Amino acid sequence: MDDMIENFLQSQNNLMPIRYSYSEIKRMTEGFKNKLGQGGYGSVFKGKLRSGQFVAVKLLNKSKANGQDFINEVATIGRIHHVNVVRLIGFCVKGSKQALVYDFMQNGSLDKIIFSTESNTLGWQKMFEIALGVARGIEYIHRGCEMQILHFDIKPHNILLDENFIPKVSDFGLAKLYSVDDSIVSLTAARGTLGYMAPELFYKNIGSISYKADVYSFGMMLMEIVGRRKNVNASAEHSSQIYFPSWIYDQLEEGDIIELGDVTENENKIMRKMGTAVTKVKMAQKEAQGVAEKRKGRRGPGSVIGSSAAGCIAILGQPVAGSAVCIY
Repeated sequence: MDDMIENFLQSQNNLMPIRYSYSEIKRMTEGFKNKLGQGGYGSVFKGKLRSGQFVAVKLLNKSKANGQDFINEVATIGRIHHVNVVRLIGFCVKGSKQALVYDFMQNGSLDKIIFSTESNTLGWQKMFEIALGVARGIEYIHRGCEMQILHFDIKPHNILLDENFIPKVSDFGLAKLYSVDDSIVSLTAARGTLGYMAPELFYKNIGSISYKADVYSFGMMLMEIVGRRKNVNASAEHSSQIYFPSWIYDQLEEGDIIELGDVTENENKIMRKMGTAVTKVKMAQKEAQGVAEKRKGRRGPGSVIGSSAAGCIAILGQPVAGSAVCIY
């Protein structure tokens, strides 16, 4: 594993962010003093560079994929810059120890905002801006780079918010690089998080895999932003509300007004825009189920799930510079 990582770093030497020693990592985190969070990937600690800049240091667990998750992160966000993609400042490889150093995001991850039970959560205008920023970040990694980057794990937990609540797409451990000319890509195994994964990632008879898998995940996340709740809620008041995407789609399809409480007319307009995007995703999901039944194991030429990220931006009522806007 160590040789594979070192060979990769040597081959990409002129494109890499800063390489830190392990002692420098320990120094900037004060001996891993302030833990920000922990997950299956490892632990994240708050750190500080000599310049005074705060950073987040992700100390990776021993990799089950021979360091591929580390390589994925460095190979993708290590070479790109966009206001809606988290910036990788540097990394460390020392034997089995691997660390990644990012800009520190003061307001944490989006899931803590949309699933909060506190009354002082963000207003609809700010939530709309966050959704739009995420769509722009996804559009950039799909179409704005020399290589097409497919994330495969878009979800609220992987959207970080800076001090101004500007969203940053993060955690590229499952990401894959493809040529921009590849409209269909290959995967040897499903990847992502259940509840956000596009059906074609685990139902092989639906169609081939493309950037639309990320857009589907964005749509599922958008539903959680709209509902300010997880898409699956076993304790919902009515059984029809357990799976929120189906419930909200039925409400919109029947023309029912979804009560949002005390909101302004402008906030109602914002919700209608996001509701339109929700409807598009649910329509694509139902179409996919029908396609799967018809094909009965016959693999088709392409996925029917999702749309372009540019299309998501267009649904939200914003111009997309330099991108073809199409929903299909």
